[in-house]
Amino acid sequence: MALADLRREYTLNGLRRRDLDLDPIAQFNRWFEQAVTALQTEMIDVNAMTLATADKEGCPSARVVLLKGLDQRGFIFFTNYNSRKGHDLAENPRAALVFHWPALERQVCIAGDVTRLPSPEAEVYFNSRPRGSRLAAWASRQSEVIRDRAELEEKWLQLEKQFPSETIPKPPYWGGYILAPVRLEFWQGRPSRLHDRFRYTKQPDTSWLIERLSP
Repeated sequence: MALADLRREYTLNGLRRRDLDLDPIAQFNRWFEQAVTALQTEMIDVNAMTLATADKEGCPSARVVLLKGLDQRGFIFFTNYNSRKGHDLAENPRAALVFHWPALERQVCIAGDVTRLPSPEAEVYFNSRPRGSRLAAWASRQSEVIRDRAELEEKWLQLEKQFPSETIPKPPYWGGYILAPVRLEFWQGRPSRLHDRFRYTKQPDTSWLIERLSP
């Protein structure tokens, strides 16, 4: 089948200006809760998001990570500071996120500035992770070349002996980031590709300008 033939019509919902909350974080929470309700039986990572970063030369890269927190500061995720995305964010602390919930015919695109989450907050989350995940954070030199999988598994087994109890400290090179949004776009699929798109743009007085965009 030709790729051009892979097409479906969007028919579920529309999005009107009067449907939108004045606060984009509240609007995101509304859509996120609806996605959780609609998709929880399908074993889908509703909090999966594409994270796009760029290095100091502007060379982009993207990957899927999990949203682990959201408050008025912004969108929170965790990773190894020495990973490719960690290096990108050290050189160029701006990033973009995309949430895609195809079953609801919705996307949310977000862009903003990124800072590190305070270490005490990162430690609280780290300690809540399953034991295996905490050991993996020590075992993985994320984004570095390794000999083979056996090398990774051997390191994990060594760490299992090194940390026999449930007390496993957070690695110094592992932590969280907060993306503080300056732009959010809510996209709702509509028939005939006449989709609904609304953009929130943060203003100098911290209010949000809401504009409808052409699809």
